[in-house]
Amino acid sequence: MFLDTRVLRHLTAEDWRVLTAVEMGSKNHELVPTPLIERIARLKGGASGVHKSIATLAKSGLIGRMKEAKYDGYRLTYGGLDYLALHTHSSKDVVYSVGSRVGVGKESDIMIVADKTGKQKILKIHRLGRISFRTVKSNRDYLRNRQGGSWMYLSRLAAMKEYAFMQALQEEGFPVPEPISQSRHTIVMSLVESLPLRQVSSVPDPASLYAELIDLILRLAKHGLIHGDFNEFNILIKEERTNKYTIEDGEEKETETVTLVPVIIDFPQMVSMDHVNAEMYFDRDVECIKRFFKKRFHFVPTQPGPFFKDAKKTVGKDGAKRLDATVEASGFTKKMLKELEKAIQEQQAKIDAGEAVEEEELDEGEDEENDSGSDSYDEEDEEDQQEEEEHAVFEIPANVGRPLSDVEKGLEKLSLGGKGGKRRA
Repeated sequence: MFLDTRVLRHLTAEDWRVLTAVEMGSKNHELVPTPLIERIARLKGGASGVHKSIATLAKSGLIGRMKEAKYDGYRLTYGGLDYLALHTHSSKDVVYSVGSRVGVGKESDIMIVADKTGKQKILKIHRLGRISFRTVKSNRDYLRNRQGGSWMYLSRLAAMKEYAFMQALQEEGFPVPEPISQSRHTIVMSLVESLPLRQVSSVPDPASLYAELIDLILRLAKHGLIHGDFNEFNILIKEERTNKYTIEDGEEKETETVTLVPVIIDFPQMVSMDHVNAEMYFDRDVECIKRFFKKRFHFVPTQPGPFFKDAKKTVGKDGAKRLDATVEASGFTKKMLKELEKAIQEQQAKIDAGEAVEEEELDEGEDEENDSGSDSYDEEDEEDQQEEEEHAVFEIPANVGRPLSDVEKGLEKLSLGGKGGKRRA
């Protein structure tokens, strides 16, 4: 899905309130009844004001109707969810302008953004369900025990999980991007000027880089974690350059040393070392690295392993903090983890079986059953609202790292101010 921010600046405070009302109503409804939207929004203009905003939002594709609906109502689209998340990031002064999409995968979009100072960052937008299935309704059965269950809810869980793990890993000194902000299904993180390992054609010392990556797998295990998708797509290689000065024949000479530093990204599939399938995930991560190094760099390690049984013995040793427990304590519960994991597994199974269809079914308006949720609405929910292939691939454009003044033509200013703009005539 393409993120078009042009409409953002023209939304009024009333439009934002109605859009938020649709989001809140979506907790109990796939299709939010119009009277419920009116009750939640509580605009001074009453029903007429709500309908005016609904027309604006529907025209912009931020909300939509379902075909053959049994009652008058609207659903939130991924575009509407994007706008709500950007509105939150903007109100926190985290994001001021949005640039081009620099990465796309089956489950996320990667955007370049900047704050008011011109500092560039990465905005990751989780989009579970962007790969839809011919049997999509039956594949959603696992969500029916939860009110308001949807791909948007699961995308929010993916963002919550990734942000929580990124915070925990950074605090323990792991090489990960700096987590800056999380809202709904989006994460803002620091921009790492690097290349994904898959784009690296050669390295000076493959054995050294291989050993460092295996060490990262073992280090994660010691803290109770398995990445779950540790491969050339999710490992960035950053160059750190240092200058060394020596005296030769009475003259000072400068020598530049380049060190390759791996940075880990993408954590929605990360699991605990206590997971029922932990050994399979651990072995898969190790095998992915071995296979890539053999194919790309013609490097084959002389020693077998590492093995899960040995790594399991190191969990929590030498004072290593159990980060799987830390993330659960942060609010990402085991129940959330199971729901997200099941969704990802269901999606991957259908892709592997060849049943995936490349379409964005939620935003393209596929015919769906209407829910029969109650019209209940918790007043406290309004306070809560304040609060190349199958992988997302970073392809950093040439302008990244230059001052904003040099690239601002490619950045669309949000100009939100938290209050919304004036409606166009």
